[in-house]
Amino acid sequence: MPRIAVEQSMSDLEQALTQEGYEVVALEGEQVPECDCCCVSGQDNNVMGMSDKTTSAPVVNCHGMSTDEVVDAVQARV
Repeated sequence: MPRIAVEQSMSDLEQALTQEGYEVVALEGEQVPECDCCCVSGQDNNVMGMSDKTTSAPVVNCHGMSTDEVVDAVQARV
């Protein structure tokens, strides 16, 4: 079962992905490197332009997308 990391503020996406058979975990902590895909809201802007990559999994920026569109994007990447 693919493991998907989802930002905490996106509970509707968590439910939709769970219904599709994915294991959903919070996008924080030591579970992230073991995920098959990560979903971010796009709400937090990186003002400093710095990042530390903790996973090689694809990242879906969900900003402006419906829940169904995000599920489709996850399915295409997993």
